[in-house]
Amino acid sequence: MEVPIHREWMRLALAEAAQAPATGDVPVGAVVVGPDGAILATARNEREATGDPTAHAEVLALRRAAEAHGEWRLEGCTLVVTLEPCVMCAGAILAARVPTVVFGAWDEKAGASGSVYDVLRDRRLPHRVEVYAGVDADASAALLLAFFAAQRGTSLPVDPSAPVE
Repeated sequence: MEVPIHREWMRLALAEAAQAPATGDVPVGAVVVGPDGAILATARNEREATGDPTAHAEVLALRRAAEAHGEWRLEGCTLVVTLEPCVMCAGAILAARVPTVVFGAWDEKAGASGSVYDVLRDRRLPHRVEVYAGVDADASAALLLAFFAAQRGTSLPVDPSAPVE
């Protein structure tokens, strides 16, 4: 069930994602919202920009939010990200004790929040996350499709739900 404020927060994440291709990075954006609804941090993928394989939008946003929050435990916070978190990012989310994740597009190749894996809700782990999937999924997917089409030098597929190769 989608919460209306999630769309507002997702718009901020989409704005971050839209800036990533300027550095050759995949357009993924993230926002961490504090327990009071204030934005603690924003980030976008920076792997190409920094040469850091861990510079995913989620990891960078969590680092910045922990600094702004004054501690590593981000209890009561919400992470909003344009693409389903991967295994590495899911691990960082769990380590930071983030209770809620909102994401846009599903990642059928590397997702760890319900598609390929479901690390965030794995009952074998001591911390589980409430996940809201598919918020503004079309807008998130459109950014990714345009980016990868440009990388391949092709035009966008007619069907926006067509898989990204």
